Amino acid sequence: MTQRCSPACAARPLAWAALAAALACALPAGAQPDAGAAGGPAARDDDAPPPPPPPAPAPAPAAAQRGGGSVWASCAEHVPPGATRPQIQETFPKQGFSGYAAPLEVTVAHGKGETVLPEGFKVQGDSDAARALEKAGFLLPEADAGAGPTSTTTATDTGATTKLVIPFVPLPKEPGRSVLQLPPVPIAVSRASGELVTVCTRPHEIIVEDPIANERDPKVKPNPPPRPQREEWVLAKQLTFGILIGAALGVLVAWLVRRWLRRPRVVAAPPPKLPWVAALEELEELRRSDLLSQGRTDEYFDRVSDCVRKYLGARYGFDGLETTSDEMRALLARVRPPVPVLPQITKFLADCDLVKFARLQPTEADCLDAIERGEVIVHRTTPPAVRPGDAAGPAGKQPASDRPSRAPEEAP
Repeated sequence: MTQRCSPACAARPLAWAALAAALACALPAGAQPDAGAAGGPAARDDDAPPPPPPPAPAPAPAAAQRGGGSVWASCAEHVPPGATRPQIQETFPKQGFSGYAAPLEVTVAHGKGETVLPEGFKVQGDSDAARALEKAGFLLPEADAGAGPTSTTTATDTGATTKLVIPFVPLPKEPGRSVLQLPPVPIAVSRASGELVTVCTRPHEIIVEDPIANERDPKVKPNPPPRPQREEWVLAKQLTFGILIGAALGVLVAWLVRRWLRRPRVVAAPPPKLPWVAALEELEELRRSDLLSQGRTDEYFDRVSDCVRKYLGARYGFDGLETTSDEMRALLARVRPPVPVLPQITKFLADCDLVKFARLQPTEADCLDAIERGEVIVHRTTPPAVRPGDAAGPAGKQPASDRPSRAPEEAP
């Protein structure tokens, strides 16, 4: 006997089939394998809620062919006609942490005369490449901070190999696990001819975790140890330079002042004594000497002769000590107006030569007579204009010409 089902009974198997299909679709999503066992980032704690499935990476923009080169938002590849595209090998980490640099390692095989990145790896802040990197969630660290790109070139038999290490800092906009895609970056190679070949790297995906994603109860970490910081102290530099310049100027000024104070001073020489004054002083000093009391009559007589000779030479313009008696008589004979006591001078010189060359020993009386005659010669040859002033003679004494002379030929 056949049982017939109502419409509700006929629809029940279809409902069970739909429920079974829904359970079958939901089972793989709930039974995902552990991320740490599959080589991905470490799994969260058991009591933590399961992480959301990673978002699907954004499809890379299609490359547009323009003149034999590939154009991306962050890179425009260019290979000149006739040039060969350099072979590059690149690696990029699959996992990383937000805020920590992830290095892109690029190995470029090129010729010996070629240079990789001749001007360094530069990305302008307002360029399309910089905006594409920022939009993708990556940032280039500052080169001055010690984390700039590095380049190492090794020569080979067929050319050279350059290894580039370019750090990128992933900065996802949302917290938690994120999948970012590093867009292609340009690598410039300068050929020996001066042409530039620009090649682009492949896009690379990286799973970015928060630095504290695997901790149950993350604690605030202490600040890193302080680092020395040097700052240009402009005021101290200016003060130091000012003090040094002032000290140098002070030393220079002190040296100049000392040299000026120690300069040789011009001392006015005393006016020379008149010949007759000097002769009378010398004869007076000889008269007061004790040469006669000591019996040194020859020295006494010789000094009187030298004094009169020196006076006559100074009075009439010749060297009296270096002139012989005959030369002196000849010189005095040519004097105009004539010398008033020339005969007395001739007789005096003859007596002096007799004592000097004949080796005669003069007596005390001869010495006194010689000094008297010398004083008379000086007084009689003194210019008339100065005789009144010399009337008293040295030491207030009366002139020898006014005293009586023992030699009759010395009278005026």
